[in-house]
Amino acid sequence: MKKAILNIGAGCLLTICSIPSASAQKPSNANTALIVIDIQNDYFPGGKMTLVNANEASNNAKKLIEKSRKAGIPVIHVQHIALQEGATFFLPDTKGAELHKDVTPLKNEKLIVKHYPNSFRETDLLEYLKSKNIKNLVFAGMMTHVCIDATVKAAKDYGFNCEVIADATATRDLEANGQKVKAEEVQNALIAALNFYYAEISSTEKFLRQN
Repeated sequence: MKKAILNIGAGCLLTICSIPSASAQKPSNANTALIVIDIQNDYFPGGKMTLVNANEASNNAKKLIEKSRKAGIPVIHVQHIALQEGATFFLPDTKGAELHKDVTPLKNEKLIVKHYPNSFRETDLLEYLKSKNIKNLVFAGMMTHVCIDATVKAAKDYGFNCEVIADATATRDLEANGQKVKAEEVQNALIAALNFYYAEISSTEKFLRQN
């Protein structure tokens, strides 16, 4: 087991321990796809569910998309439309539910519309990945503690090699049992937890350098 120190954005340094099951495999572009999850207008300033560092994460996701297109890595976009009773954001046919301008899909890029945190649930994502012989998934998007977490864990259970670009994800302040948890702490905890088994953790700079 080896330790690494990563810069995950907002000036945060995170020390994590890597284990072979999450980080030993090196992706090949021929079997790799970038999945960009829920970078939608409601998460940005002025939206109905503003996240901390949304603009920074989105800008990094934009860089990942541009690099992936040049490297021949398929880009898959995921958009959440909230249909459940009582939903307050990502409502159908609203500006807030639209994908942010940083991550506008090209006409030939796959768009998955989902209604649950797990991008595989009741969508054709798994079938699409199998049809393209994709084995390795690189993730960016929002929110780290909900849709990134749920989708990465599902992908690992389906047998994919997963990589999360930490500084291209974002979350928000949370509260439980009367205690407030800052977004920075939520981000650190979720990224560290994913790294323990479910995913290799990387950065935008490293992805751009390697691809």
